[in-house]
Amino acid sequence: MASFELRKTEGGQFNFSLKNEEGKTLLKSEQYQSKTSAQNGIESVRKNSTLEHYALENSKDGKFYFNLKSSNGQVVGTSVLYATEAERAGAIAEVKKDAAKAKVEDHC
Repeated sequence: MASFELRKTEGGQFNFSLKNEEGKTLLKSEQYQSKTSAQNGIESVRKNSTLEHYALENSKDGKFYFNLKSSNGQVVGTSVLYATEAERAGAIAEVKKDAAKAKVEDHC
């Protein structure tokens, strides 16, 4: 089952990653000042993952990634880089399928 990994950085900020069943990172969050804000970010990913709020992007070196946005257009998660558009599409499909029911692993 997919899971969110919630972590605290050495600098005292919080972030999360959504990982698939195999432990591969599908998307990462920004840095948050509080644990509550990071938890709200997880809830936003859950809510928006089933909607068409995916922005398809290309990196400067020709790789592919996506941003998941909230209804107000704010980025709530950014994927890792993929070599092909098909890999990116597969990752989006996994996020759509699994994020809403993914458990949270609190490593704080």
